[in-house]
Amino acid sequence: MSIVHVLIAPDKFAGTLSAVEAAEAMAAGWRQQAPDDEVVTVPMSDGGPGFVDVLHAALGGELLAVTVSGPFGEPTPATLLMHEETAYIESAQACGLTLVPEKERDPERATTYGVGELVAAALDAGARKLVIGLGGSGTNDAGAGMLAALGATAKPEGALRSGGAALADLTEVDLTAARARLAGVEVLAATDVDNPLLGLRGATNIFGPQKGVQDDRRVVLDAALERFADLSDRPLADAKGAGAAGGLGYVLLLLGGERVPGIETIIDAVDLNAHARRADLVLTGEGAFDFQSASGKVVSGVAATAGEAIRPCVVLAGRVLVGIREMRTMGVESAYSLVDLVGADRAMGQPRESLVALGARVARTWSR
Repeated sequence: MSIVHVLIAPDKFAGTLSAVEAAEAMAAGWRQQAPDDEVVTVPMSDGGPGFVDVLHAALGGELLAVTVSGPFGEPTPATLLMHEETAYIESAQACGLTLVPEKERDPERATTYGVGELVAAALDAGARKLVIGLGGSGTNDAGAGMLAALGATAKPEGALRSGGAALADLTEVDLTAARARLAGVEVLAATDVDNPLLGLRGATNIFGPQKGVQDDRRVVLDAALERFADLSDRPLADAKGAGAAGGLGYVLLLLGGERVPGIETIIDAVDLNAHARRADLVLTGEGAFDFQSASGKVVSGVAATAGEAIRPCVVLAGRVLVGIREMRTMGVESAYSLVDLVGADRAMGQPRESLVALGARVARTWSR
């Protein structure tokens, strides 16, 4: 019997397992069924929650613990990764949707001030390059809070750090201090979305509802962000990625940053192409394998990498919500569902054990 070389490169299973935990569970299941195979785990991220953990696992470097302001100003523990002179920052650690209980979510007041504090901490640590993962935010303030933390000012005073709704009252915005703070520093905004800041495809209308923006408030909040853009740089609001993370993408562009696909940032950092070329089979996964998976998400990025290496790619997911034709379009050979194998209750209640079982099930088919 020949040895199969397996590369396991999943995203997080949102709400249950981190990418690192998911990769370990898949590997444990495969090894149960095929202990002689060679299994390599490379956890992945598209810029959202888990961004720093994935990069630390791949690159090493120094983790710096920082206490920052959460979405409503509460002290919140966060971690940034320093690797040589590059700082990797996960914006969701300071303004993530998961930081606020569902009943308490209020994107009109939530602020990105803590993201600015993370950026300031990275600069104080000597960073000359910032890679900021955007995704999973619970904010919709166009990044104004981050600007305030970096020294930007406005009239009325305090409006920048008071959430998106407060931007409607702005009469003046001065970015001079914030731009000076980042002078000579390369800034990359790593995101899986390319939406503009404003309008029907903008931050408020597309992502606001999942953060708690009520239908009758969307026009109001979008107009508040437009007021901010009019006083800052209105044309830049139409740039790809400006609407990422409730508009954090816009502010990073304002400060001279460049938008880059989050999944490609991770693929390059972990050298996934080299791993794929050494493998016989590539496994990836996420909580829900659906139509959104094709849009800059981990599964599509890993599948494309496997395709370039001429290796089959198989998906393990909580739920599989696409058909064979859609899978093949993404470069996925086959997909397996946790819910189909163990049922919804067990998949959610015992996610690790369920994913181990699914990993063993896949190995029965794909190991020689």
